[in-house]
Amino acid sequence: MGSNDTRNLWLSIGAGVFATFLLYSYSQEKKAEYDKRFGSTKRVVVAKEDISEMQTIYDTMVETKELPADFIQPDAITVPDEIIGNVAAVPIRKGQMVVKNNLLTPGPDTGIALQVAPSKRAVTIPVDEVRAVAKLIRPGDRVDIYAAVDSGKGVNQKREVFTMMSDVVVLATGVSVVNNIPRMFELDSTGKNLNQIALTGDTKYTTITIEATPKEAQDLIYILSTAPGNLFFALRNPSDRAVPPRMATSSAESVLGKPVVSMDGPAPASVAPPVILPQQQRPAMPTHQVPTQQRQQTRPGGFHTL
Repeated sequence: MGSNDTRNLWLSIGAGVFATFLLYSYSQEKKAEYDKRFGSTKRVVVAKEDISEMQTIYDTMVETKELPADFIQPDAITVPDEIIGNVAAVPIRKGQMVVKNNLLTPGPDTGIALQVAPSKRAVTIPVDEVRAVAKLIRPGDRVDIYAAVDSGKGVNQKREVFTMMSDVVVLATGVSVVNNIPRMFELDSTGKNLNQIALTGDTKYTTITIEATPKEAQDLIYILSTAPGNLFFALRNPSDRAVPPRMATSSAESVLGKPVVSMDGPAPASVAPPVILPQQQRPAMPTHQVPTQQRQQTRPGGFHTL
């Protein structure tokens, strides 16, 4: 590389550094001017889209933006994670700051209607420790539901257990709903002070609300109206989303390994009686096929000739 090339290279590097310095100086100048006019800035959470009243807020619905500190409300949210899963108490317009006073914690006041998937229904089932996995089920878990159904009467009465629903999402346990901050408040014995109670280990609930199709909801309501204690829950791993093929029902015979005899099996096929045709409709047999005994003729005297 010649001396001219080396000089040009250094000139280019120097020009680049000088341009970077000028750009930095300009940005600092504009920032000082901006701060002088509007004050310092602060990053806050704003709505990325219009959020309707009573709508659950997700991370895709908000973003952070630098705004003048003098125009930021005191209770403005600065970290998006603080509001994810909360419910908008009032409509929030696109670009509007999200403040704490405009949010509600999911619970009995907000309900779970917006958390029910379209075309699905929410159904509440009474539970106890035995039927609800020792009440270790939490909102957001997925479960299988088994039903024990009695059929027949008298000596033919029997109980069968079958998988009624698989991979069912739990919307709520008692009044603790999905995305709910795991806490609740109760008045103390004096009725004046509020005590905060963690719900992470709550086992006081007596109902579980699940999501079901209209047909599944109808079947559940039928069982709830006849034998509400015959529904049982089985807890699934959250990563297990497979729906196994429908298994055969369980009964006393299948549990004991005995052959299952169906009392309602198909009736044996009946044998039709032979059809006897009238004499005039019987087909005539050819002469060469007539047995010899039938072609004998009797003559007077007792002699038989062919």
